[in-house]
Amino acid sequence: MNEIKRLQSLQSRVHGWGVDGVLLFSMPTIRYLTGFTGSEGVLYAGADAAILLVDGRYTTQAGDEFASGEVREFSDRPEAIAELVSGCEAKRVGFESSALYYDSYAQLSDRMPGVTMKAFSDELNTLRIRKDEEEIATLRRAAEIAGNALAFLLEMIQPDMVERDIAFLLESAMRERGADRPSFDTIIASGRATAMPHAKPRRKKIERGDCLVIDYGAAYEGYNSDETCTFIVGKPTAEQREAYTAVKDAHDRAIDAVKAGVPASEIDRVARAAIEEKGFGRYFSHGTGHGVGLEVHEPPRLSKKSADLLEAGMVVTVEPGVYIPGRWGIRIEDMVVVRENGCEVLTTTSKELTVL
Repeated sequence: MNEIKRLQSLQSRVHGWGVDGVLLFSMPTIRYLTGFTGSEGVLYAGADAAILLVDGRYTTQAGDEFASGEVREFSDRPEAIAELVSGCEAKRVGFESSALYYDSYAQLSDRMPGVTMKAFSDELNTLRIRKDEEEIATLRRAAEIAGNALAFLLEMIQPDMVERDIAFLLESAMRERGADRPSFDTIIASGRATAMPHAKPRRKKIERGDCLVIDYGAAYEGYNSDETCTFIVGKPTAEQREAYTAVKDAHDRAIDAVKAGVPASEIDRVARAAIEEKGFGRYFSHGTGHGVGLEVHEPPRLSKKSADLLEAGMVVTVEPGVYIPGRWGIRIEDMVVVRENGCEVLTTTSKELTVL
């Protein structure tokens, strides 16, 4: 099992980080290292110990899913962590700072007065940043499920359909095709709402002349897809065509630039430059993409200020957009795997301008 190798790899690095062990609280990271799929738990990883703490709801499940390690049940989480650390005779313990609230940190500090707690961020945040081929195959399947569901839905969409109804139909179609659930709350936006990148589906009918933005994804075996398509309902205006062409060109150029060794900020620069060339630069208001995996948003970031360097095996989105306040917006997003000499597009829906 890949989880065993991942956990062993983490354990081999513990002493090099100057600690006796690390505490992990992020459930996606715990799943990545142990296979445990519950909603709450704590993993302690030392050079010679791997102990998963769970409450009584998950004792049996954790024992089945984390067969290669030790599972302990707790009733008081901070007390159980303190007892574990003491039992392992750990004096310096790293912790996943991005996944631990300050109140929880304070409770642990009070219960472990002789233990030095060291905050880890990048060391643990990047554990999952490169996907192996098994993970990529799972992400590819998630994207296929989502794309097949959208293809089914597009045959049904017509003026006067309600945004919330479209979201329900799409999410149902993904589940019918094998999705565990939607990756996130599906975005269905039409008309003026498309100028808001994170609009929520409303009780509003779509109308002729609307841009229709569909941002959606399927979760499959814990991994998430993420894709955005923009359609025009009825005949597009000249300005809509021009904006769509600008975003599509930015999307295509950025994907062509993705390969191992390229700074993530360079992908953003390429996309932004393409949109600026067409005069829409001031309407591109967010970064160009982000990593995807067990979480919908994870490292790396494709943005102006990103310090990340693309590496083979990373899975990222490329999603430039133009948003004209009070009028309409257009976003085009695909999910790609970084390869040594380019990238592989995982999402399946055509991004050519489509009129519904």
